Amino acid sequence: MNDFRIKENPEVSLVFDNYPEGVKEKMLALRELILVTAKNIEEIQEVEETLKWGEPSYLTKIGSTIRIDWKKKSPDQYAMYFQCTSRLVETFRLIFKNTFEFEGKRAIVFQLNDRLPKEQLQHCIKAGLRYHKVKHLPTLGI
Repeated sequence: MNDFRIKENPEVSLVFDNYPEGVKEKMLALRELILVTAKNIEEIQEVEETLKWGEPSYLTKIGSTIRIDWKKKSPDQYAMYFQCTSRLVETFRLIFKNTFEFEGKRAIVFQLNDRLPKEQLQHCIKAGLRYHKVKHLPTLGI
Protein backbone atom coordinates (compact mmCIF):
# COMPACT_ATOMS: atom_id res chain seq x y z
CA MET A 1 0.00 0.00 0.00
CA ASN A 2 1.25 3.50 -0.75
CA ASP A 3 1.99 6.30 1.74
CA PHE A 4 -1.44 7.93 1.47
CA ARG A 5 -2.45 11.27 3.02
CA ILE A 6 -5.68 13.25 3.21
CA LYS A 7 -5.19 17.00 3.27
CA GLU A 8 -8.28 17.96 5.25
CA ASN A 9 -10.04 21.29 5.57
CA PRO A 10 -12.00 21.80 8.83
CA GLU A 11 -14.68 23.78 6.96
CA VAL A 12 -15.68 20.59 5.14
CA SER A 13 -16.72 18.97 8.44
CA LEU A 14 -19.06 21.90 9.07
CA VAL A 15 -20.81 21.27 5.75
CA PHE A 16 -21.30 17.59 6.63
CA ASP A 17 -22.54 18.55 10.11
CA ASN A 18 -25.18 20.82 8.57
CA TYR A 19 -26.77 18.17 6.36
CA PRO A 20 -30.05 16.72 7.66
CA GLU A 21 -29.41 13.48 9.58
CA GLY A 22 -30.45 10.95 6.90
CA VAL A 23 -28.60 12.94 4.25
CA LYS A 24 -25.43 13.27 6.33
CA GLU A 25 -25.09 9.48 6.47
CA LYS A 26 -25.36 9.23 2.65
CA MET A 27 -22.89 12.06 2.10
CA LEU A 28 -20.35 10.57 4.51
CA ALA A 29 -20.70 7.24 2.68
CA LEU A 30 -19.79 9.00 -0.60
CA ARG A 31 -16.83 10.68 1.09
CA GLU A 32 -15.61 7.36 2.46
CA LEU A 33 -15.95 5.69 -0.95
CA ILE A 34 -13.92 8.46 -2.60
CA LEU A 35 -11.14 8.24 0.02
CA VAL A 36 -11.00 4.42 0.03
CA THR A 37 -10.87 4.39 -3.77
CA ALA A 38 -8.08 6.99 -3.80
CA LYS A 39 -6.10 5.08 -1.18
CA ASN A 40 -6.15 2.01 -3.41
CA ILE A 41 -4.73 3.84 -6.44
CA GLU A 42 -0.98 3.46 -6.33
CA GLU A 43 -0.29 6.70 -8.24
CA ILE A 44 -2.13 8.80 -5.67
CA GLN A 45 -0.27 9.80 -2.53
CA GLU A 46 -2.57 12.63 -1.46
CA VAL A 47 -6.19 13.72 -1.79
CA GLU A 48 -7.07 17.28 -0.92
CA GLU A 49 -10.47 17.64 0.71
CA THR A 50 -11.71 21.20 0.34
CA LEU A 51 -14.78 23.24 -0.53
CA LYS A 52 -15.61 24.37 -4.06
CA TRP A 53 -18.84 26.34 -4.46
CA GLY A 54 -19.53 25.44 -0.83
CA GLU A 55 -19.54 21.70 -1.64
CA PRO A 56 -17.17 19.01 -0.33
CA SER A 57 -14.59 18.50 -3.10
CA TYR A 58 -11.77 16.04 -3.68
CA LEU A 59 -8.69 16.76 -5.76
CA THR A 60 -5.59 14.84 -6.78
CA LYS A 61 -2.57 15.97 -8.81
CA ILE A 62 -3.47 13.58 -11.64
CA GLY A 63 -7.25 13.95 -11.62
CA SER A 64 -10.26 16.13 -12.08
CA THR A 65 -12.16 17.60 -9.13
CA ILE A 66 -14.98 15.45 -7.73
CA ARG A 67 -17.65 17.30 -5.72
CA ILE A 68 -20.52 15.87 -3.70
CA ASP A 69 -23.62 17.60 -2.39
CA TRP A 70 -27.28 17.51 -1.41
CA LYS A 71 -29.52 20.45 -2.17
CA LYS A 72 -32.69 21.58 -0.38
CA LYS A 73 -34.44 22.15 -3.72
CA SER A 74 -34.16 18.38 -4.47
CA PRO A 75 -34.48 16.91 -0.97
CA ASP A 76 -34.87 13.27 -2.06
CA GLN A 77 -31.59 13.09 -3.96
CA TYR A 78 -27.90 13.80 -3.68
CA ALA A 79 -25.16 13.82 -6.30
CA MET A 80 -21.53 13.39 -7.27
CA TYR A 81 -20.37 16.15 -9.61
CA PHE A 82 -17.60 16.07 -12.20
CA GLN A 83 -16.13 18.80 -14.38
CA CYS A 84 -18.64 19.25 -17.20
CA THR A 85 -15.90 20.00 -19.76
CA SER A 86 -14.37 16.55 -19.17
CA ARG A 87 -15.44 13.30 -20.85
CA LEU A 88 -16.20 11.70 -17.48
CA VAL A 89 -20.00 11.77 -17.29
CA GLU A 90 -20.49 11.06 -21.00
CA THR A 91 -18.28 7.98 -20.60
CA PHE A 92 -20.09 6.88 -17.42
CA ARG A 93 -23.40 7.27 -19.28
CA LEU A 94 -22.09 4.99 -22.05
CA ILE A 95 -20.84 2.27 -19.68
CA PHE A 96 -23.33 2.52 -16.80
CA LYS A 97 -26.50 3.73 -18.57
CA ASN A 98 -28.62 1.13 -16.76
CA THR A 99 -26.97 1.66 -13.37
CA PHE A 100 -26.96 5.40 -12.73
CA GLU A 101 -29.16 8.44 -13.19
CA PHE A 102 -27.30 11.38 -14.73
CA GLU A 103 -27.67 15.15 -14.80
CA GLY A 104 -26.36 16.52 -18.07
CA LYS A 105 -22.59 16.28 -18.45
CA ARG A 106 -21.87 17.05 -14.83
CA ALA A 107 -23.35 14.62 -12.32
CA ILE A 108 -24.38 11.18 -11.21
CA VAL A 109 -27.58 11.53 -9.17
CA PHE A 110 -28.63 9.18 -6.38
CA GLN A 111 -32.01 8.83 -4.71
CA LEU A 112 -31.88 8.89 -0.90
CA ASN A 113 -33.86 5.66 -0.63
CA ASP A 114 -31.80 3.69 -3.17
CA ARG A 115 -28.87 1.43 -2.41
CA LEU A 116 -25.58 2.91 -3.63
CA PRO A 117 -24.01 0.78 -6.42
CA LYS A 118 -20.56 0.99 -4.81
CA GLU A 119 -18.59 -1.26 -7.14
CA GLN A 120 -19.68 0.58 -10.29
CA LEU A 121 -19.31 3.96 -8.60
CA GLN A 122 -15.73 3.16 -7.64
CA HIS A 123 -14.90 2.80 -11.35
CA CYS A 124 -16.26 6.31 -11.92
CA ILE A 125 -14.41 7.75 -8.93
CA LYS A 126 -11.16 6.11 -10.02
CA ALA A 127 -11.52 7.57 -13.54
CA GLY A 128 -12.15 11.02 -12.04
CA LEU A 129 -9.24 10.86 -9.61
CA ARG A 130 -6.91 9.70 -12.45
CA TYR A 131 -8.51 11.72 -15.27
CA HIS A 132 -5.34 13.36 -16.60
CA LYS A 133 -3.72 9.92 -16.92
CA VAL A 134 -6.70 8.24 -18.62
CA LYS A 135 -8.46 10.95 -20.64
CA HIS A 136 -6.84 9.71 -23.86
CA LEU A 137 -8.31 6.21 -23.42
CA PRO A 138 -11.63 5.45 -25.19
CA THR A 139 -13.43 4.45 -21.96
CA LEU A 140 -11.08 6.22 -19.51
CA GLY A 141 -9.60 2.94 -18.32
CA ILE A 142 -12.95 1.58 -17.10
